[in-house]
Amino acid sequence: MSDGTVSPSEVVRLASQVGLRAIAITDHDTMRGSQPALDEGKKAGVEVVPGVEVSVDFRDGTMHVLGYYVDITCRALIDVLERVESARHDRNKEILEKLSRLGMALDYESVKAVANEGPVGRPHIAQALVQRGYVSTLREAFDKYLRKGAPAYAERLRFSEAEAIQSICQAGGIPVLAHPSSLNCDEKGAFAAIVERLVAAGLQGIEAYYPSHSLQMRQICERLAAQYGLLVTGGTDFHGAIYPEISIGFGHGDLYVPYSLLEKMQARRAATNAVRSADRSAVAPRLGSEL
Repeated sequence: MSDGTVSPSEVVRLASQVGLRAIAITDHDTMRGSQPALDEGKKAGVEVVPGVEVSVDFRDGTMHVLGYYVDITCRALIDVLERVESARHDRNKEILEKLSRLGMALDYESVKAVANEGPVGRPHIAQALVQRGYVSTLREAFDKYLRKGAPAYAERLRFSEAEAIQSICQAGGIPVLAHPSSLNCDEKGAFAAIVERLVAAGLQGIEAYYPSHSLQMRQICERLAAQYGLLVTGGTDFHGAIYPEISIGFGHGDLYVPYSLLEKMQARRAATNAVRSADRSAVAPRLGSEL
């Protein structure tokens, strides 16, 4: 619903076809695809984890925080994401204005038609560029015009690290640092310092299994996870035709994310919920005695 070329329901069907036992839908800054995915999961026999991927303001690279098992009806998180969506609309207009100055005019309605009923994002603009014949492929659209640093790129609203993590926690979710390699940290010490800072803000996991991660990067993530008591997670970051070399469930062809990682996440979630229930039970009698 945010930056892929395949609908959430179709993603779940593809997951079933390749034999995946579970899948998470983590759209950028929207949870609109979660319910359709959950519904399709029941039909296809695939366990679906509702989630979101929140964009974070990070100067040196790109930082995203994944939220797993978020309550998709949480009003506080929905309000946060709706702020992002409103800002996304302004960003899309800025991108289209830049493209027009480059000689590639697109009207907003045609781009909205590509997005169907979902939020409009760069992938839909890329598809519109292909349809108008300005570029041959989605990858060309991104590489030449839409990627960060390209002529038509426009910045978007991003939240602070603490805001992103706290909004996920407020919705009962598990905040996880997505694809750490995108932070562009060349020094192990600098990466470790970032993780330590995020843990202090409430981070609970780190995505160690990722298509572009080297064995060394995965091992660094696993060591930091052990050091700070973080969950280890993994994903292919499947986006459909935008990145045709990334296949669902297998990344570049050799990625394997064991189901045991999800079981540990479920255990952490159950333990956290038990603590919250105990806290509520402890507060209730005391409040009653004061009334």
